[in-house]
Amino acid sequence: MNLPPRLQRLAPNPASMRSHAGVLFTIVVVAWGVNWPVSKALLAHVSPWWSAAMRSVVGMATLFVICALTGRLVLPKRGDLPVIVSVGLLHMAVFSLLVALSLQYVPAGRSAVLAYTTPLWVMPAARLWLGEALTRRRVLGLAFGLLGLAVMFNPLAFDWRDRHAVFGNALVLLAAFVWAIAIVHMRAHRWVNGPFELSPWQLLLASVVLCMIALAVDGAPYIVGWAGFAGLLTYGGVVGGGIAYWLAGVVTRRLPAGVTSLGLLGVPVVGTLASASILHESVGPDVWMALALIVGGIALGTAPRTATPCRTGEAA
Repeated sequence: MNLPPRLQRLAPNPASMRSHAGVLFTIVVVAWGVNWPVSKALLAHVSPWWSAAMRSVVGMATLFVICALTGRLVLPKRGDLPVIVSVGLLHMAVFSLLVALSLQYVPAGRSAVLAYTTPLWVMPAARLWLGEALTRRRVLGLAFGLLGLAVMFNPLAFDWRDRHAVFGNALVLLAAFVWAIAIVHMRAHRWVNGPFELSPWQLLLASVVLCMIALAVDGAPYIVGWAGFAGLLTYGGVVGGGIAYWLAGVVTRRLPAGVTSLGLLGVPVVGTLASASILHESVGPDVWMALALIVGGIALGTAPRTATPCRTGEAA
């Protein structure tokens, strides 16, 4: 049915919507990338146990407010409880805590690269648990990614005698594995409410668990330098947490899934650059080569053969 000319002028332009979504997506990628050096800097003010817990609490509060203001605050249904538990515990609690602990020993840029190897581990896991085909492209992408890891951990560039470095890097890789398990479960889950609507409840569970662990292991939080701490926590919890997650939800409704999947590969690139700029971390050629191989391998293994058309009728 054709709309009257006046309504046609008022109707959203699909190209304009995609352009705006592209801008929002760029903000998300930058926000999440910068979050890596911010998380590292936060450890100068508070322990990693409380860093993960406090960022989770602030992010949870931000998402509850956003969901309430946008009319998307819902009570979780019984059918969604398994995915609330799996994502809340594995991704939002265990992943966050492992990364916070690893940042004591590993540069933020390197951590960002290792953490975003997650899609590499999703490929074989999805084959085992979901029966997804390991196509030639996915196998080749996995091989490129593993080659990137080999470059990053080659004896000439990595000191295997440094126990702290070995332990820290192992924590990040373990975090990537844990995140991959959560992603596979999300793919298998039959959603009642959407992922964004469930995210504050997942963060609520993660916040309770993280605060209990931090209190048991570390006691009451001890904070050094309140001014710097407040600014970093605000960014990590509000901007890099709740707001970025909300904008990501807006973007995924307006852009093809293949575009968003590949676009997120910009996060470790931004994380590496931001860490070098903000924290003055030295980034050697091995990290850049590994980053290129890992990002290229993920892109090769996850890119759709044909672009999925954007459903312009959806709105966040």
